[in-house]
Amino acid sequence: CTNELEKDESILSTHCSGVPSITASAECPANNFLKVELELNLKLSNLVFQDPIQYVYNPLLYAWAPHEKYVQTYCQSRKEVLFLGMNPGPFGMAQTGVPFGEVNHVRNWLQIEGPVSKPEVEHPKRRIRGFECPQSEVSGARFWSFFKSLCGQPETFFQHCFVHNHCPLIFMNHSGKNLTPTDLPKAQRETLLEICDEALCQAVRVLGVKLVIGVGRFSEQRARKALTAEGIDVTVKGIMHPSPRNPQANKGWEGVVSAQLQELGVLSLLTG
Repeated sequence: CTNELEKDESILSTHCSGVPSITASAECPANNFLKVELELNLKLSNLVFQDPIQYVYNPLLYAWAPHEKYVQTYCQSRKEVLFLGMNPGPFGMAQTGVPFGEVNHVRNWLQIEGPVSKPEVEHPKRRIRGFECPQSEVSGARFWSFFKSLCGQPETFFQHCFVHNHCPLIFMNHSGKNLTPTDLPKAQRETLLEICDEALCQAVRVLGVKLVIGVGRFSEQRARKALTAEGIDVTVKGIMHPSPRNPQANKGWEGVVSAQLQELGVLSLLTG
């Protein structure tokens, strides 16, 4: 499966000037998924962002190596459930290329590591240090720690599930404050989200997903809107976001999410 994904590394280390040749295969969901992401990269590279956005990072370019390893390792079969985040955090996927990618869990539980370069323009307060990043992303640590305690081994989780972000870009203002897609001016926001909606629909199709679980309200609502508009027959539900900015998550996110997954009938898929 991996050998089919031949690409020009220079395209991935700079702005996408073209999409590498990838062989789509019904037997290789990983390649098909990566092809969707590379096509998404190409479309996103044509966007120009204005105030308040001053810095834009795309880890699907500078952290492609660990991201590709994540997909090739854990996406070798079609998936029943897709957990969907909004966009990368500055100390998670921004550093490792893995959704909710807190360094410790990505390296030590998922066993994913690889070279990470840098975005073309870095904010001095938001340096990309890859797997040497000393900060821990709370959301990512909570997310993967929960599934580690529930599943034991990552293979148990990924037998039926996969984790993905609706948008791969990180946005910052002049001070380095992290901004989400919802913080963009309306015209820019809608253009961005429509492109990401299209890629999400393609990803759901190539993975054969039956249930999309939005991690947080935005992801749930956006997935429902995009998939309904395309007439894709898939159930969309949501779970609480593990962000420390959510007071409820700080009072016991694991217990809340465990109950939510039980109600959705997903716990049985995660406990073998």
